[in-house]
Amino acid sequence: MTEGQTIEYKSLKKVSGKKADLRSLADTCVCLANSQGGYIIIGIENKENEPPFGQRIQQELVNNVFKRLRELTSSVGLTEPEIKTHDNGAQYFQFRVLPSSRTIATTSSGKVFIRISDNCYPVSGDELTRLAAEKNAFQWELIPVKSVKITDVPSENIQTFVQDIRNSDRVKNHVKQLSNHEIIEHYNFTEGQYLTNLGVLWLGNAMQRSRISYPVTVQYIVYDKYERKIRKENWHEYELNPKELLLDIERKATELKYFHEFPDGLFRKQIHHYDPRLVRELLINALAHKVYTVAGDIFLEVFPDKLEITNPGRLPLGITKDNILHQQHRRNPHLIRVLHDMKLMEGEGSGYDLIYEINSRDSKPFPEVISDYDFTKVIQESKIMDKEAVYLLDYVSQHFQLTQREFIALGIISRNKKILSTQLAKGLQLTEEERMRSFVGRLTEIGILITQGVKKGTSYLINPKLISSSKLNVKPSLITIEPHRLRALIEEDLKVYPWSKISDIFERMIELPIEEIRKMVYKMVHEGIIEGKGAKKNRTYTLAKNK
Repeated sequence: MTEGQTIEYKSLKKVSGKKADLRSLADTCVCLANSQGGYIIIGIENKENEPPFGQRIQQELVNNVFKRLRELTSSVGLTEPEIKTHDNGAQYFQFRVLPSSRTIATTSSGKVFIRISDNCYPVSGDELTRLAAEKNAFQWELIPVKSVKITDVPSENIQTFVQDIRNSDRVKNHVKQLSNHEIIEHYNFTEGQYLTNLGVLWLGNAMQRSRISYPVTVQYIVYDKYERKIRKENWHEYELNPKELLLDIERKATELKYFHEFPDGLFRKQIHHYDPRLVRELLINALAHKVYTVAGDIFLEVFPDKLEITNPGRLPLGITKDNILHQQHRRNPHLIRVLHDMKLMEGEGSGYDLIYEINSRDSKPFPEVISDYDFTKVIQESKIMDKEAVYLLDYVSQHFQLTQREFIALGIISRNKKILSTQLAKGLQLTEEERMRSFVGRLTEIGILITQGVKKGTSYLINPKLISSSKLNVKPSLITIEPHRLRALIEEDLKVYPWSKISDIFERMIELPIEEIRKMVYKMVHEGIIEGKGAKKNRTYTLAKNK
């Protein structure tokens, strides 16, 4: 098992010796309990795969740790710890933290934490109210529906689901070899003789689905350029399970299949308004992260220039529009596991890394995420921001093997022509520029990108040699102009238009960012090449007399 949303590794030093810190371990227990629960494995270092050779675990230590954790936490369920022996002969011990189904787990001092991705974050103030409200949403999947027994479910529904699982290459062989009933149990579709909410959602008939709170309902609405409704489809009869619903929406949503077309040599290049993989990820996100304890339809609204998908319920606690690319917090983890194992979704995260990659390749804007107290809306525009960037990235994909992260970064840089490292970090939703190395480090090493400036003044731009070797008809841009050429351009401009404001210079070279012009003007004043007069807002510049 690798560390992640539900697994945490801790060194033996965390619970024994002078550096023991059981209070921080208690914090970890609380944050897991307030999420989906998980396992804590003690005796293996965070970045290691096995315990140190020769390590032995004393039962007395385990008992003391367990007793102390119970004293340091409240409303945290812990299973009895087990001492295990690794293949290398060394020992470690582990225990499971159960999700707190109805109450908020806290430390003995009253602190509250929640697990987001593989980190724990403190919760306070208004977020406590949100956490309390989301408790039911987190546990909705596993609540048994007392009115629906497994024997009431249409046998063909069970057989279809089991067959899909056995045909998937994402499912391990030992799961495929289980009996039909055991596979249903494995995916938490049953609780004893009754179906859970998740089980009814997947295996039930329309009448059975209508009894759960709340089944999936969808509206698909198409608007013309005057925002008048011109077509509508809805799914309100509960007849389809999530897979059937997804496929039916994709089949009937013909407006999502339109494409742009433009010349590509002797052929025509087609780019969908909305790539089918992007549409599926957005639809899967709507189904997978829906708050099933809140009534409301999922809306798919198609305008001439954008697609809007609206979900009942806000983003999960800890996820925002500014960290959605990297953070993971699964509101319905068991539903997500089913969707993943049936190959209906890209991975078990949010899918936004794939969405960002597709938009980068097609030079499309990244989706805008709006989350309010009772809804979450994702807006995806259809426009192509820069056709030249599309050709360039297509050339790069044919000649270089790049990672998903590298394509995302390259897409941002190619559409901006030139971008400061601070702006790139913001576009990549990175809080630390040091983390940007995994996005752009190799791109500079292999010559796809070049840099200008140093430290926070570093800018990234496409290597002109790459553009030249690609033989693409990419027009030169002032945005990527080299510093010495910009200096000469400003000198020539001030010869013709002396005593000009920086805004005046900018208007005459409109393609170049005003920040670049301002920075160069200040530098030229410092070097004595030009001189200025007047107050800040009305300051004008001309060539120095010695020029």
